[in-house]
Formats: sequence, structure tokens, C-alpha cells
Amino acid sequence: MKGSEMPNMDSFLVIGHRGACGYEPENTLRSFEKAIALGAHMVELDVHRCRTGELVVIHDNRLERTTNGSGYVAEKTLDELRALDAGGGERIPLLREVVERVGVRAAINIELKGAGTAGPVSELIERTVGSGGYDTSHFLVSSFDHRELARFAEINRRVRIGALVEGVPLGLAAFAQELGAFAVNAGLDFVTDEFVADAHRRGMRFFVYTVNHPEDIDRMRRMGVDGIFTNYPDRASP
Repeated sequence: MKGSEMPNMDSFLVIGHRGACGYEPENTLRSFEKAIALGAHMVELDVHRCRTGELVVIHDNRLERTTNGSGYVAEKTLDELRALDAGGGERIPLLREVVERVGVRAAINIELKGAGTAGPVSELIERTVGSGGYDTSHFLVSSFDHRELARFAEINRRVRIGALVEGVPLGLAAFAQELGAFAVNAGLDFVTDEFVADAHRRGMRFFVYTVNHPEDIDRMRRMGVDGIFTNYPDRASP
């Protein structure tokens, strides 16, 4: 990646899914470091707000699957969350910590998971860009919650958004175009030549999750998608 710009969107992007979670505990600083070391152009992460208002990087709305804690993320204070083990002795990181650690070594895809994350994420990105060394193209904000994604787009028209979808919509990529999305982020099982071509015809990129097997990676390249989310970035790197 050159400087702090988004990687060349005409190339095939390798996006580290929750870092390199095939090798390290997902959504941890160690996982993001591993993804970068393995050649990821971008890292993907998930954000929720905890009870004290901070943006924390964790996928589920509950703690049981990825930590030694229990209960809902939104009902815990930051101190309570930081006391937990997120795998291998890693802690649940703040979004700010991940952005600072990744720096300009890779672009960052922030997936809005919890309610009310659009505003705080926009503010953090703007503070980061304002501090120098970054451009808004360094970030892509995505969500399955298209209402939250639309709120983000209303708040911040400078940062690109990616519309996550499971399944093939009746109107193909029309839903993403209506949101003003830069990209459609679609599930591997639902990628068709028609869906990809429709997104491209509408001027959007087409990214696919979660692509881990070499034969699927090769198939996505042949289908002309613009990038993949993978738990194993080394399998897709040149």
C-alpha cells in the first residue's frame, strides 16, 4: 500500500477476516499483526459499544464464544471487558488501539455490529484523519444492519461504505447502490456471475466473505471479484 491510501482497487484485495483468525484469536491485536505479516492489504474487524460508551473490537454481542466471560458486551463496562481473556492471553481491544497499531500498514474495514455505533465510529475516523498521516480512503465501514449503515452515510459522506448481504437480493446490487455503497460484501455461497457483473455495472466493487480454501480463492479470482475476506491471508497473497 502506498502511503495511507486505500490499496489499488483495480487489484485483487486480500482482506484479513477478524485479522488472521485462522491462526490467532479473532479480533485481537495479535491477529491483526499476523494478518499484516501474511500480506493482507486490509484488515476487517467488528465493533460494539460497551456500557461505558467505548468502542470495543469483538464480533458477538455476547462474550461466551470468544472470551472467558459471559453476558452481553453492551452491559459490561470497559474495565470488566478488559479483565477478560480473548484467547491466548489477549485482551479485547479498543477500536482506537487497533487503528493506532495497524497504522498505515493496511487499510481497515470496520463492521458496525452494535446499535449506535455509526456516530462514534465516524468521530473516531475523523479524529484519526485529522491527526495526519491518514486519508479517509484508508477506511471502509460496513454492516449487515443497513439502517445503521445508512445512518453512518448520512453522518459522514467522505468515508466509503460496504453493504453486507447474505443471499442474493432480488434486485441484485440495487440495494447497495441505493445506500450509496462503494462495495457489495457478499457471502461465498451466493456469488454468481450475474451478481458480480451487476455490481460492477453500477460502479461498485464486489468483495466476498469468507474464502479460505485455495480452490475457492482461485474461483473468485476467475469470477472477477475485487477481493476476498479470508481467515488465512497467506493463502491468497501472491
